[in-house]
Amino acid sequence: MARLIDGKQVSADLKMRVKEEVAALKEKGVEPALAVIIVGSDPASRVYVNNKKKACELCGIRSVEYALEESTCEEELLALIDKLNEDETINGILCQLPVPKHINDKTVIERIDPKKDVDCFSNVNVGKMWVGDYAFKPCTPAGVMELLKAYDIDVSGKNCVIIGRSNIVGKPMAALLLEKNATVTICHSKTQNLAQICSKADIIVAAVGRAKFVTADMVKDGAVVIDVGINRSEEGKLCGDVDFENVKEKASFITPVPGGCGPMTIAVLMQNTLCAAKLQNNL
Repeated sequence: MARLIDGKQVSADLKMRVKEEVAALKEKGVEPALAVIIVGSDPASRVYVNNKKKACELCGIRSVEYALEESTCEEELLALIDKLNEDETINGILCQLPVPKHINDKTVIERIDPKKDVDCFSNVNVGKMWVGDYAFKPCTPAGVMELLKAYDIDVSGKNCVIIGRSNIVGKPMAALLLEKNATVTICHSKTQNLAQICSKADIIVAAVGRAKFVTADMVKDGAVVIDVGINRSEEGKLCGDVDFENVKEKASFITPVPGGCGPMTIAVLMQNTLCAAKLQNNL
């Protein structure tokens, strides 16, 4: 039976550390600030933005929201980003994705000053991460690394399999695991013998976006299973990419959904905003 990795607790601990550092910065006259832009009224995006605002409040970070109409054109959004790039009182800029279809999300991401790109989505910051010369890391993959660290799970020399090759999770996850000396395999929709590859993994990171995709026969005894997915089951219940009930009988550690990787993403965002504030103030 696997030991449960408690993302809520690890996230709370990280946010408390950020809160202490933010308080110390404020004593030096520096107030970290995060600008969050949301375009349109997507319900899931609104939930995420509200959760980020709550986390900012908890950590003592000033949160500034820009809620734009669905009809906002790309030029207007880019002009707002330009203004925030120039605003020395704003340390981090985040544009909640997805944006409406008439706006190019890549153009938006690249417009954010890399020093304020606290999501770490820009080409500059992704490149810096791959060569190990970064200021901050992508939130979800960095959150996974924090979970592994909190439970003393050493990845050095381990066979790590990532299922999914997205720019947000799969690819940066590989970079961060490689940095810690893991042997990394990335699997995707064109991978042959996926189940066989997974069955040899010491650590599996599932980020494929398909409910209960990773089944017990794909997991070797004692493997660590990290579930990044957020899906709905046929019954409408929140679930991950892993068949939790069956896989937990074989794994040594496993993350639940919800309460595993999810809380870590926002905690790392707070950490990145703090880091950005320190860098911009030469601290």
